[in-house]
Amino acid sequence: MDVLLYILLYLGIINLVGFLLMGIDKAKAKRHAYRIPEATLFSVAIFGGSIGSIIGMYTFRHKTKHKSFVIGMPAILVAQIIIVVAIYLSPLEIVFFG
Repeated sequence: MDVLLYILLYLGIINLVGFLLMGIDKAKAKRHAYRIPEATLFSVAIFGGSIGSIIGMYTFRHKTKHKSFVIGMPAILVAQIIIVVAIYLSPLEIVFFG
């Protein structure tokens, strides 16, 4: 399998996880049940699930009144885009063995 395919598969899964965690945490909040820690929600976003987390945030209307999420999640996404562009424009060659 091509490395790009693995990367896209990973990003698809991690974004689905971010989306689902927002929905699950919202459902738990409504039931006053044990909640998913905010650190977990941010960790999933940092590890590539920022788009899914943002979509989940607004789909489920969850954490949209928390500045740390309204500013933090898009900031993580912007940082990730900057990193990808910097790597792409880098004069260094990245070689994957497989």
